[in-house]
Amino acid sequence: MTRSYQDIPLFKDVSEEEWNDYRWQMRNRLTTTADFEQVLNLTGRQRADLDACMGKFRVSVTPYYASLMDPDDPHCPVRMQAAPSPAELVIHQEDLKDAVSEDFDSPTPRLTHRYPDRVLFVVTEMCSMYCRHCTRRRLVGGTEAMVGQTEIDNAIKYIERSPEVRDVLISGGDPLVLSDDQLEAIIKRVHAIPHVEIIRLGTRAPVVFPQRITPALVTMLKKYQPLYINTHFNHPKEFTPESRKACDMLADGGFPLGNQTVLMAGINDCASVMKKLVHKLVEYRVKPYYYYQCDLAEGTGHFRTSVAKGIEIYESLRGHTTGFAVPTYIIDAIGGGGKTPVFPNYVISQAPHQIILRNYEGVISKYTEPKEYVEGDCHCEDCEIEKQRLGVAGLFDSPEPTLSDVWAARLQKVVDRKNRMADVFGPAKV
Repeated sequence: MTRSYQDIPLFKDVSEEEWNDYRWQMRNRLTTTADFEQVLNLTGRQRADLDACMGKFRVSVTPYYASLMDPDDPHCPVRMQAAPSPAELVIHQEDLKDAVSEDFDSPTPRLTHRYPDRVLFVVTEMCSMYCRHCTRRRLVGGTEAMVGQTEIDNAIKYIERSPEVRDVLISGGDPLVLSDDQLEAIIKRVHAIPHVEIIRLGTRAPVVFPQRITPALVTMLKKYQPLYINTHFNHPKEFTPESRKACDMLADGGFPLGNQTVLMAGINDCASVMKKLVHKLVEYRVKPYYYYQCDLAEGTGHFRTSVAKGIEIYESLRGHTTGFAVPTYIIDAIGGGGKTPVFPNYVISQAPHQIILRNYEGVISKYTEPKEYVEGDCHCEDCEIEKQRLGVAGLFDSPEPTLSDVWAARLQKVVDRKNRMADVFGPAKV
């Protein structure tokens, strides 16, 4: 049962108007042990543990999200995501500062171009709440401000000169900590680039900061359709009337909503919890999109589960609930390998014209292919261009390129992407 914020000593004199004002929420975030003491019933040991954590990784919790924490249970799934733990001070051998090598694929500061047709655009280092499991904790909270204008300009110049980029993900930090005017100034410029087809916003505001979703914000964003919004619910306890209202406003505004969950030990590494989570998401008109293996970011080892657990949860959802409510289990590979989907092994064996399958209940069946069938030879414009590029255009020494030839070409694309900055900002350092 969620407490009334007025039952919490720190907020007992706060008016309803102040509580529902996102600016007030930002100004009154919990950032010190003294703040947490007025929201949680801390033991002496817990107080000392909080003191030990302050200063290592940025701490900040909105009053709204703090009101969802159980004051007596240190294992509360909301509290575990918000309040720092001494486990964060343990740096494991496998931990990495840049867990998924975003900086390696960054042709200019604040921009990551890893996949061919899309980029990640970090417009602020600030969040309303700093999640204890954050993969970008090397960056967020460093400065609580919008990214410098020169870096914004350079990132947009890169997008303008990269015609293959059709999808721009605006993230941070959390872009919704910016004012409507600051955010619109960026979105408007990106939206005006002819080859950019869609814009996405990555935000946790509906979960930790739902007061930020205002009629004025929705009206502004509607000018820049198609615009997709991905949020970040991790546990059923995060669903409240306030979060429902925020999601309703965005869905009614015409924005497709998706959710990316992080799989975390003691929080949602349970088939029952995850099923309740995805069911509630669908009820909120939010598509369960991904659930991630917790990245190897420094100080997050205590949250990591086994990959077997992630597969087990997928199996507990597939076939047991609506298909579109089953998110894809993802491992974001280290070294910049990208997002890799991980599934149970439903193909037991494969031979010419015959495949042995296992369904979600363990039932074995056989699928037989026709003994004679024709492989389609596609003649669409893109396939014809690719055939010419591989076999005729002289890209490879042989008219029938080997797999190593193809990988060499892909590596060259990465180098070319970095060198593209030379005609914008001077010689690239590759």
